[in-house]
Amino acid sequence: MTLFRKVLLTLVMGVIAAMMLFPIGVTFVNSLMTEGEIAHNYDLIGKMSENAAGEKEGFVNLKLIPDWLSFHQYMEVLVYKPVFLQMFWNSAGLVAPIIAGQALVASMAGYAFAKLRFWGRDKLFVVYLMTMLMPFQVTLVPNYMMAQKLGLLNTASAIILPGIFSAFGVFMLRQFMLHIPNSYIEAAQMDGAGHVRIFYKIILPLIQPGIAGLIVLLFVDNWNMVEQPLIFLEDSFKQPLSLYLSRINEGARGVAFAASVLYMTPMVLLFLHAESHFVEGIQLSGIKG
Repeated sequence: MTLFRKVLLTLVMGVIAAMMLFPIGVTFVNSLMTEGEIAHNYDLIGKMSENAAGEKEGFVNLKLIPDWLSFHQYMEVLVYKPVFLQMFWNSAGLVAPIIAGQALVASMAGYAFAKLRFWGRDKLFVVYLMTMLMPFQVTLVPNYMMAQKLGLLNTASAIILPGIFSAFGVFMLRQFMLHIPNSYIEAAQMDGAGHVRIFYKIILPLIQPGIAGLIVLLFVDNWNMVEQPLIFLEDSFKQPLSLYLSRINEGARGVAFAASVLYMTPMVLLFLHAESHFVEGIQLSGIKG
């Protein structure tokens, strides 16, 4: 029975994984098809409504192997349309400072909430976490008014500064640090180490999996952001790649598939590189999906 359950569980998880990876696989395959083949396949798919109405006979031609491999779409995106690379670097210029700043702020704040003793610590932490319950739309107007008063509208700082100070990173790293024994800190204090030295010499090396997990989550969240740049960045040449993808399919569909593959490649590579640290960080942080 134990072997049967393992086999059954493996099959079920394999089917679920295949269903989740299927759209990604279809996107990648379509990015290697010629524009004519893509148009032919999706025109047939569009006839499903006509088939349902009984107007004419047809079929769905969802091909998983292209007739001819074509890299013209990638040349179109990377060479003939430099706006893609410009917005790619716009996204990188927004995401990198947010990740670096929030990792630094969250690690220091998490250390204070987890290991320092001061009056009102737990109550302050609860109040701090209440900001996680508020959706982005609630804080949109105050953030917009503050950016307007500071003269930050239509600049990257209007997105980077609010993104650095987020309660999620503090919560995640604080939960991770609770698993670190207090005896480590007490031993360092007996040797004359202060909190700054303890933080950089003991805490930071121990929370590397938690920071890695936080970086992956922050990258996915900020790489896909839409509302913030749409509202705070009026200049289209300063907007990130996430907004450009919503307009790229107005032309050739093959270019849209190629751009989508290039768009999700950094996220896939980052997750594969930090997979083990990401899983360990999520487990020890006590965050459940």
